[in-house]
Amino acid sequence: MEDNATLIKTIQEMNRVANEAWLSNLNEQKLEEMKHADTQRDLEVVNNLSTNEFQKSHGNKKFYKTVQLSQDYFQNRIKQAVMGKIHLDFACGNGNTTIKSAKSGAKLAIGLDLSRVSIKNATRKAEEENLSDKVVFYQGDCEKTGLPDNSVDVITCLGVLHHMNLSYVLHEMRRVLKPEGVILVNEALAYNPLIQLYRNRTPEMRTEWEKDHIISNKEIDFASHFFEVKEIRYWHLFSIAAAYFPSILDPLNLLDKFALKIPLLRNMAWQITFELHQKS
Repeated sequence: MEDNATLIKTIQEMNRVANEAWLSNLNEQKLEEMKHADTQRDLEVVNNLSTNEFQKSHGNKKFYKTVQLSQDYFQNRIKQAVMGKIHLDFACGNGNTTIKSAKSGAKLAIGLDLSRVSIKNATRKAEEENLSDKVVFYQGDCEKTGLPDNSVDVITCLGVLHHMNLSYVLHEMRRVLKPEGVILVNEALAYNPLIQLYRNRTPEMRTEWEKDHIISNKEIDFASHFFEVKEIRYWHLFSIAAAYFPSILDPLNLLDKFALKIPLLRNMAWQITFELHQKS
């Protein structure tokens, strides 16, 4: 448990840093990302939105009802990877994945996010579930975590990388990850023109940086200079239509299973999962 105690002490020290001093080191892009995330996850703000305002800022939630297959795969892979390990959840949001990791047997689950509101929500949730001894959250920058070298076994990135400068964040992940460590990634893909049109027409749902940095093969190739890229899988093409026709989700998932084996169609998928392993 020595690793736990040392890391928790390090994180507690970072949590004690004056917020004004920490904020002064963030660039404009990160400040915009933080403000957007705070607004999106502030339940008091969200609950008081008009129907029209809610649709503008959160109307994409209906599409996430169609992604159970990729979510199940990703969560099961996390469960396998974190048993007895130290897990770092990048851009943890309200802490759902971090808390599931602790329940799945992680030695320590760490949640890191730019958003003060997210960290507040996540910390409260962990306390309510009596997991404070196995889960710790802190507000910080994923491109500069403040954690020691070789200190974590597993990193999860769930819809995270397109919010960041890959040149910095890949270097930082390689620094904090142990030699046999693994990074589990679930991201949106940039190629489908209809999905990109939707992104362009719903600016309230995301920042400009996010919209302009959706993951493509170019970013995955860049990541291969830092890590071994393994287990690439493509998810959700025709099944997206089930957001409007829920009763046909199962047959559309079956259609996707075959369609996304075709090289020319793979890049039209909405999402991709892959793993990054430390190079030997």
